[in-house]
Amino acid sequence: MANSFATRLAAILLALSVATAARAEDEAPQPQPSPSVQAPASAKEAPSGQKEVQSGQRGRAGRGDAAQNVAGGASAADQHRLPPDQTTKQSLALPGRTLAFTATAGSIRVFDEKGEPLADIAYTSYQLDGAEKASRPVTFLFNGGPGASSAWLQFGSAGPWRLSFEGDGGISSASPDLLPNAETWLDFTDLVFIDPVGTGYSRFVASGDDVRKRFFSVDGDVNSVALVIRRWLEKYDRLLSPKYVAGESYGGIRGPKVVRNLQTQQGVGVRGLILVSPLLDFREYSGSSLLQFVSSLPTMAAVARHAKGAVTREDLADVESYARGDFLLDLIKGQADTEASTRLADKVASLTGIDQAVSRRLAGRFHISEFRREFDRKNGKVTGRYDASVEGFDPYPDSSSSRFGDPSGDPLMAPLTSAAVDLTTRKLNWRPDGSYQLLSEAVNKAWDFGRGTNPAESASQLREALALDPKLKLLIGHGLFDLATPYFASKIILDQLPPFAGPGRARLVVYPGGHMFYSRDASRQAFRNEVESLMK
Repeated sequence: MANSFATRLAAILLALSVATAARAEDEAPQPQPSPSVQAPASAKEAPSGQKEVQSGQRGRAGRGDAAQNVAGGASAADQHRLPPDQTTKQSLALPGRTLAFTATAGSIRVFDEKGEPLADIAYTSYQLDGAEKASRPVTFLFNGGPGASSAWLQFGSAGPWRLSFEGDGGISSASPDLLPNAETWLDFTDLVFIDPVGTGYSRFVASGDDVRKRFFSVDGDVNSVALVIRRWLEKYDRLLSPKYVAGESYGGIRGPKVVRNLQTQQGVGVRGLILVSPLLDFREYSGSSLLQFVSSLPTMAAVARHAKGAVTREDLADVESYARGDFLLDLIKGQADTEASTRLADKVASLTGIDQAVSRRLAGRFHISEFRREFDRKNGKVTGRYDASVEGFDPYPDSSSSRFGDPSGDPLMAPLTSAAVDLTTRKLNWRPDGSYQLLSEAVNKAWDFGRGTNPAESASQLREALALDPKLKLLIGHGLFDLATPYFASKIILDQLPPFAGPGRARLVVYPGGHMFYSRDASRQAFRNEVESLMK
């Protein structure tokens, strides 16, 4: 009997050790202490069938769920869990070719350092059938916000199916019909779209303010996204594949930091970083920084010239030269120099088409909301923030304060949400409970940018990542009419990089369009070609 008891005891101890090891597999790294920074104004950026055992599911199995259920019902984490991954075979008929690929909608569960479950992070992946895994690139994509799902990049630019954002497709009541995307990146890279916690169907499985603070912070967010990338690579045996990271808007903060985390903490090398309409340094968009006016002036001039006809970045060479030259010099002199202030205000009025008296009253220093309201105020219209070439009615034209939304962004919320839910539940057959969060205001409001004298920025990690790996390449794409993240801000930052990150490795391309410049056919096609060239 003693031997029998000893045998049973040994078996129990072995089972517990296996459970503990499995539970620890997917620990989310504790966010590293970050410099306290002042919370800046946010930008959007500027938003289950064939069950395969994944890292998160292995973690669940290791926790002894069956024993818990026997003991008295499912745990709180089980009640919040997303359904098992769903894998389907898909075929896409496009001009000149047909793509056969495997689509998977699912999630990866992450744990804390004690092995306790924290969150299920949802992803949608597309892998081309018949490709050699070791040589086939794979790209991980996310949007920004903070609080935005990856729907914009998936259904506007890179995914197999596309939603029209222009014309009748750019209104709230538009039919959310997805069409085959002739410009999908799937021809040359597999795609994994990641929805950070609180966006899409991703959710917490643990409760408490501490858990939310862990994920809703600059470093905590980066750690969780980088971990999910590593776990996806392990799950699908893709560690040998060429890897790329793509981020939009606040993805400009997240992207370089994720690449740096992958390089130094996750043991994953990255070939290229692709940033779409990125924000790289919050200091240029807030406070008393004069660079916010320098960065936005070329975009404001582009909007004025676009009202008279087609415009390209080449047409703005004079404005860029003025912005970083005489305009900056007169800005520094300030309103204490009446002659400089008047000269600046009159020049800005001529470049933007805004009334000279208004420009003088504002000393030629137009904040984004002021430009948007003043540009066509005589007609009771305001411009978009994401795309200032798009105008809409000011709902309160007689108000002394600005009380308007974004005619270039707000109308997309309804069709994008409906399209994402329909694709996930009907075509991909993955049916989570709960609501899909396209752009979560709650996440954005809860975000901890830090406190202190060092606002969030990623230019430092960009330098470090490029210095660490001489083969890492950077591609940044912007829209001419984007007031959320003006292209000239990225130009200024890129010009400060050391010679080792010169034009051969870091490339900036600018197209007609706004924050989602890929909504325009020609711009989407041109950017796709740039991405494909980067991966060759």
